[in-house]
Amino acid sequence: MLLVAAVALIDRDGRVLLAQRPEGKSMAGLWEFPGGKVEDGETPEACLIRELEEEIGIGTWESCLAPLTFASHGYDDFHLLMPLYACRKWEGIPQPKEGQRLAWAKPEKLADYPMPPADLPLIPILRDWL
Repeated sequence: MLLVAAVALIDRDGRVLLAQRPEGKSMAGLWEFPGGKVEDGETPEACLIRELEEEIGIGTWESCLAPLTFASHGYDDFHLLMPLYACRKWEGIPQPKEGQRLAWAKPEKLADYPMPPADLPLIPILRDWL
């Protein structure tokens, strides 16, 4: 079982930030919601605060992370459990810090971005919620 936390960063125009997995990583080229693996002893919220700083150079607070839904998906060699949070408030401007590309997408356009299988069920939930 692999626990990964992800966040839908939502800007003032209602767009959601996506990050493209860089070359050299598994599932390179696919788009995903920012986040990462929850380390031992770490909460999903603490993981997101750390990952957002490391990956895209922004800061946020636990009080700004609202649990929205989760994905549970079986890959060939592991099972992924991924809580998805919504966040509308952060400090800084998202910038790619790990070789990834970033894109802001309207909810109705999220399905236009190829994503890992675990992320796909999150699209209609976000589209309906936003």
